[in-house]
Amino acid sequence: MSTAAQLILTRPRAQAVLWQQRLAVHGVPTRVLPLLDILPPASGLDLAQAWSVLPQTQVLVFVSPNAVHHFFAAAPKGAAWPAQVLAATVGPGSAQALTQHGVPAACIVQPAPDAPSLDSEQLWPVLEQRLAAVLQAGQPWSAWVIRGEGGREWLAQRLQERGAAVHYCSAYRRVCPQWTEQDCDWVRQAWQQPQQHIWLFSSSEAAAHARLLGAAAGGGAAPWRQTLALCTHERIARSVEALGVGHVVLVRPDAAAVAQGFRQLTGGALESPAS
Repeated sequence: MSTAAQLILTRPRAQAVLWQQRLAVHGVPTRVLPLLDILPPASGLDLAQAWSVLPQTQVLVFVSPNAVHHFFAAAPKGAAWPAQVLAATVGPGSAQALTQHGVPAACIVQPAPDAPSLDSEQLWPVLEQRLAAVLQAGQPWSAWVIRGEGGREWLAQRLQERGAAVHYCSAYRRVCPQWTEQDCDWVRQAWQQPQQHIWLFSSSEAAAHARLLGAAAGGGAAPWRQTLALCTHERIARSVEALGVGHVVLVRPDAAAVAQGFRQLTGGALESPAS
């Protein structure tokens, strides 16, 4: 195995390949090793219901690009996005996916470009402002959260506090991947040079599955304490630290920031992220 430093992309495979392309522009060598798989929902009833009431809904919140793609995959033939409905999301990847599926830019709500983080807490003030007319009208209104099975409730609680009837749509399932013996062989080799392989985590569930990967590839021999990782949110960082990873750096979930974090861990003095 080469001693050149490499970034391990743990996102679901389709997203990881896109990130490979973005990071290649910044000169970052990568390896795709998904720690999450995305499957269709067990039932399409939630998706069908969400589409049936879309014109009467004030806002749909999409938690990820997967939520966007699976929602639109279930669109009735000829369906178009209603101009009066907002589409809210926390990340530029989801916003780009919404644009690709024909949602007008004027309908898309996301955190400010200079927001300190990309999460529900940064989305909410922007979304609350966009909903001002609805809130002032004092009439019943509704919101849908398009997500996988389960997830955070913080934003839904804020919507409920402002009078929304909040509905949930399980658009996909997150599952642990089935790794091949070739995957496990590569991981074992990577662990022989842990500081030459930087792990990029964008999901707390991926961190949990990393523990299962450790069991599959090396039993109790996984050298997490010597491992370096980039994480795209403080909550994810806490999960990665609980895994035992020795050094974690926080980065925004965009290619330029990830590339900068990669160079920080491989080319200069290691600096802990600000608390």
